[in-house]
Formats: sequence, C-alpha cells, structure tokens
Amino acid sequence: MAGKTSKKPVKAAAAPGAASRLIDARIKELGDWRGKTLARVRALIKQADPEVVEEWKWRGVPVWEHDGIICTGESYKAVVKLTFAKGASLKDPSKLFNSSLEGNTRRAIDLHEGEELDEAAFKALIRAAVDLNRSKGR
Repeated sequence: MAGKTSKKPVKAAAAPGAASRLIDARIKELGDWRGKTLARVRALIKQADPEVVEEWKWRGVPVWEHDGIICTGESYKAVVKLTFAKGASLKDPSKLFNSSLEGNTRRAIDLHEGEELDEAAFKALIRAAVDLNRSKGR
C-alpha cells in the first residue's frame, strides 16, 4: 500500500565510544580472572582487526562487529564465553571451538580460569570471521 510506513523500531544512535566505555566498566566490575580474560581477548580482537566496532547489546553483552557480528563476549561465574555468530561456517584447525558445537550457525569458545588461549589461532579465527562477513555483504 502506498504511504505505508515501516513498523520496525528505530534504534537510537549511541554516543561514539559509549559501548567501549561500557565494556571497560564491565571488565573493571568483574575484577577477577574473568575481567582479565575479557580484556585479553578484547585486545586480541583489536589486534586481529583494527577496524572492529565495539557494541553493547542485549542488556549488557559486549559485541565485536565488522560488516556483521564477529563474536560476543559473555561472562558467567565459571566461564568467559566467546560466541561466534557464524562459527559453524568457519574452519577451526586449532580446535578452539569447544562449546555450542551442535548448532548449524554459532560456535563458541569457553574459557575457564587458568586456561590459556592460543592467541595466534584466535586472531586467525577473528580474521576469518571478518572475511566471512565481508563475503556475505557482497
């Protein structure tokens, strides 16, 4: 029908840097191994993709995006969970994905206290996720 308007909710534009400040606050608020782990993976994500955009979604979940969601960083009592939105489509030769393996779309990396992350493999996974997002946008 002519003149019909979209019923989609309009997303208010966040102030530049607001999401990054909220992620900073979450890291500080956690104040333990989870905060240190979240800070470390955040730094690795930024190293792997200097153009990454940080978002804050779903009532308090850090999200890293580049032409779509790369991954989220959720913190729970016993784990920091990095969920890759399109993880099932990514090659993972280093077997970093250790959670949410049964689905057709997402894959996750659960990091527990004291566990080491293969940083080179993680950055390669981030770059692969960005490449996949870029290829879907064309």
